[in-house]
Amino acid sequence: MKITKVSTIFCDAGWRAFVYVKVETDGGLVGYAECADTRTPFGIAGAVRDLEPTVIGKDPLAVERTYAEMMAAFQQNQDGIGRKAIAAIEVALWDIKAKYHNVPLYELFGGPLRDSIRVYWSHFGTYRSRTPEYFKNAPPLKTMDDYYNLAKEAVARGYTAFKTNILIPGAAPRRVRGFDQNIDFATLKGIENLISTFRQAVGENFDIMIDLNFNFKTDGYIQVARILEPYHPMWVELDIYDPTALLRIHQASSSPICSNECIGGMKGFAPYLENHSVDYCMIDQLENGYIESRRIAALADMYETMVAPHNYYSHFATFQNAQWAAVVPNLKIMETDFDSAPWRDDIITVLPDIKNGMLTLPKKPGIGAELNEKEIAKHPWPK
Repeated sequence: MKITKVSTIFCDAGWRAFVYVKVETDGGLVGYAECADTRTPFGIAGAVRDLEPTVIGKDPLAVERTYAEMMAAFQQNQDGIGRKAIAAIEVALWDIKAKYHNVPLYELFGGPLRDSIRVYWSHFGTYRSRTPEYFKNAPPLKTMDDYYNLAKEAVARGYTAFKTNILIPGAAPRRVRGFDQNIDFATLKGIENLISTFRQAVGENFDIMIDLNFNFKTDGYIQVARILEPYHPMWVELDIYDPTALLRIHQASSSPICSNECIGGMKGFAPYLENHSVDYCMIDQLENGYIESRRIAALADMYETMVAPHNYYSHFATFQNAQWAAVVPNLKIMETDFDSAPWRDDIITVLPDIKNGMLTLPKKPGIGAELNEKEIAKHPWPK
């Protein structure tokens, strides 16, 4: 059996694009994978095309070898978009191999450690606040009372944890995003009011997280982490590329710290783990691929650190991450987006089985689901 074609599939996802890689073979087996880049889709597509000469004609079952050859082909460009393209092709090959053996992917790695995975509702209130045109059946989010009621909705839906972003309510909720990364007192108090409101709504037996993204510098992150201590967040999440600065933040507050979703490769994660900069290590499996993500998780385990998948993509990515999370011993919890473009459920053949805040492991061969390309074609991107 040989690889005959590698292609990229775009799907309009409302305020972004979902991006997939499809690998075809002369044996009739097809593998899919979701790509880890919704911000530079054309870049991903270009990198995938650049990898075609390395991949076409190869045995799709020789995944480790093809992965090594792709990394060698991109030896001077192994991070960023290059790594993401390699990861997508690699995971699509795992999809083919697991289908060939008629087993879920996790069975190729010794079988699952767990039958279900705890998940949290990510971007809680974020998408509804910033793109309300896609959530016309949901109550508007303009006041703190609205956010209080939203938190009650999460409890009613059976979730036991959610993660939000910086949301400042108003007629048009304010988005905090500045190139200078300064923090002011109004923003600091706004963050505290939001998390305080959520804590009042859900009570003590519920986990709350907040993702600060790249919004601040070290001093701003420290201020937020300290002001949120009374509300006992599961973690304060942030993005920063200096492991020593991250260690300063970690040591300055009792709020647990999560980071690293933008880091690629085991060597990239090493300095953050070696100096114990984080309580929770966020791994983007779509960016790093199955092989490297398992290595990163093992490295984190060596440094007594729990890991969590970065997963703000479509349902297919949830299946991909479930296959990886099933075999990772030091797993904390898994990210999922409850809110998305209204047609997200239509572009996949099977939906994730999530009840009472738990995702049941998929049982079908391969990744566990197929893309519905006919439905995807109804939502072209660019629009």
